Amino acid sequence: MKAISITTGELTKQLGCRLDGDADLLLKSVTTIEEADSNQLTFLANPRYRKFLPDCRAGAIIVDENEDVPVSLTRLISKKPYQDFRRAIEIFYAQSDQETIVEISPLSNIDKSVVLGENVQIQAFVEIGFRTTIGSGCRISNGVCIGQDVILGDNCVIGHNVVIRSDIRIGNRVIIGDGTVLGFDGFGYAPDEGKYNKILQVGTVVIEDDVEIGANCCIDRATVGVTKIGRGSKLDNLIQVAHGVKIGENTVIAAQTGISGSTTIGSRVMVGGQVGFSGHIEIGDGMMIGAQAGVTKSVDIKGVVSGYPARPHGEALRRDANISRLPKLIQRIKELENKIEKLTESKK
Repeated sequence: MKAISITTGELTKQLGCRLDGDADLLLKSVTTIEEADSNQLTFLANPRYRKFLPDCRAGAIIVDENEDVPVSLTRLISKKPYQDFRRAIEIFYAQSDQETIVEISPLSNIDKSVVLGENVQIQAFVEIGFRTTIGSGCRISNGVCIGQDVILGDNCVIGHNVVIRSDIRIGNRVIIGDGTVLGFDGFGYAPDEGKYNKILQVGTVVIEDDVEIGANCCIDRATVGVTKIGRGSKLDNLIQVAHGVKIGENTVIAAQTGISGSTTIGSRVMVGGQVGFSGHIEIGDGMMIGAQAGVTKSVDIKGVVSGYPARPHGEALRRDANISRLPKLIQRIKELENKIEKLTESKK
């Protein structure tokens, strides 16, 4: 992506930071603290990266006012360095994606009944079914397929080759990554004398405002009712959300997580990568689920669970530590058995 160039003085003004150093320094891009050069901006928010400061060659750095940095670095002093670095990235790259997008490509196929808002951008080979509504300011990339009776809110960004099937409701400012599928049938079958009869999936999917869904995710249609992702939640790539799942507000879920049908995950939950959830369970608000945990039953504690089956993190660590001791314990038991056997034989 192509970045704009901006002086440290102008960037400081836009971020609302305090400048300590050269206001006329021209910055051309942003990067990590260990890779930055003299015309790039970086940041320091995690103490683990302080070790890179002595050799840092960045032109400018966003830091907390209490950080001790080399005199040669221009500092943008911030109360929230990580958040201001995020905003700086938006300033550098905000316009780059829109430069090559035509308003509505003649190679798209849009039904005459579709209602389009203002300033909608639609790339080539997009198909939109009848009675669908596309909100103002939406950007729809190449190869997207949107079914009938879909409602897409304002200022949404839909990635390449996304499929949004019929009767889906999507809020405002939603971002959907390349290759994601919303509203395919849930995995529902009724066993009958050794065979499986498909259950018609007649529910819907609701994605609330400010949700972000990564690439190649699958959000299944509910059998009946709703599969729902709450306002402000963020899903990484390669996540499976099964039929009838409910995810609360401002929950974040890392890659390769699988959530089985009719499970409810609360608000402000943090889920690590490759977590598996059984169906029909409930996860309380504010919880943290460790990477690769297997959550087999409902849980609502103020803390972290991890391991398989998932349990409070401290308990899981103790269990794992005890398991690591088993080989030595088994060997010790064998030695004691041999000693007992020899003592027994000597008394005969």
